[in-house]
Order: sequence, then structure tokens, then C-alpha cells
Amino acid sequence: LELSILQAALAPEADGAYRLLLRTTRGDIFGLLHVCEGEPGAAVMVGGAGGGLDGPADGIYARLAPALLDAGVSTLRLHYRRPGEFDECLLDVLGALSFLKGVGARRAVLVGHSFGGAVAIRAGTLSPLVSCVVAMSSQLYGTEQVAELAPRPLLLVHGMEDQVLEAVASEIIYQRAAEPKRLVLYAEAGHSLVQCKDALFALLREWIPAHAR
Repeated sequence: LELSILQAALAPEADGAYRLLLRTTRGDIFGLLHVCEGEPGAAVMVGGAGGGLDGPADGIYARLAPALLDAGVSTLRLHYRRPGEFDECLLDVLGALSFLKGVGARRAVLVGHSFGGAVAIRAGTLSPLVSCVVAMSSQLYGTEQVAELAPRPLLLVHGMEDQVLEAVASEIIYQRAAEPKRLVLYAEAGHSLVQCKDALFALLREWIPAHAR
């Protein structure tokens, strides 16, 4: 599978972000970009099998973007071309990383939820731009090569009350992964992690800049 970027276009939003269009040989990729000019660190955030820009935990990606901007980290919230198709979504993330590298990023943290957690892990093993991966409520499929992510850090987050993808999935990924790695379990949280949204926000607000800059 191959994907090439043919054109990139940015349109300003009212809040200072940019609506991003990446025209590729496999179709158009859409995203929302917050740019921290002059800083080399970035975070790419992807959703579950349905895609979307806001993320779990009551729209944590939308809330993180301005906070990370204040911390000197650019963010790209990405919507898949073909949500739910693993290989196509993987190409989307790799294409987004290629775009960020082309505009000056030197380190990128990948953040994914559910299906997107596995996409982020696999993309992390394939792109040298990736400095760290955060996988929340991750599925197992697509994470078989997680050990190849090392020596870059892996943060796994899961709710113990997840009825969609049980927490054992992240525990297995953690066992397969090499150091450095960290597993954070929230006792009362479900798949969307809304029950721990404040604690999760604080964790990612600290973790992402520490590994992106």
C-alpha cells in the first residue's frame, strides 16, 4: 500500500486553528491543526473506528489542543478517509506525519483511542518522527509489533469498567511491549473514559509536552 501527498491546503478557523486538507493519491484527508510556530514538537491525535476530531473523554482532543499550544506543542487532530479500515487509517497517520515533517516538526507524539490506539502503535513502529505513543482503550488487533516501538516510550490508558474492549487488552499490549512503558488503569472508567476525564486530561497535559519537545 502506498499513499502520496499531492497538495496541502490550510484554511483559518475563528479560534486560531487551521482546517487542513491533504489531497493524496488515495483520497482527501481532513484535519484540524493548531500551530506553535518555531517549536519542533507536535502531537497527532486520532479517534476510534468511527474517526472524528474531538476524541474520547468528553472531547479531550479539542480541550487538549489549546493547552498543548500553550506548552509549545503543535497539534493535528486527524479524521480518517475510510474509518474502520486499519491499513487505510494507518496510511492516513503516516501521511500526516510526513506532512508535519515537511513543515518543520522533528518529534511527534501519536495519540489514539480504541481502534485508533492500535493505529497509533503500528504507525509509531514505522515512522522515525514518532517520539512516543499514547494508546487509550486500545484494541489488540494491529498491536502485534508493539515491541518494535522501543526505545520510544509507550503510555497505555484503560478503564477497568470498559465493556467494549476489556482492560485486559491493554494489559496484554503492555506485556508485549518493551521498556520504557507505562500502564494507567482507571477503576471506574468505561470505554470512553469520560468518568476519568479530568485525571486523564492532567496526565496527557503533562505527558505529551514531556515527550514532544
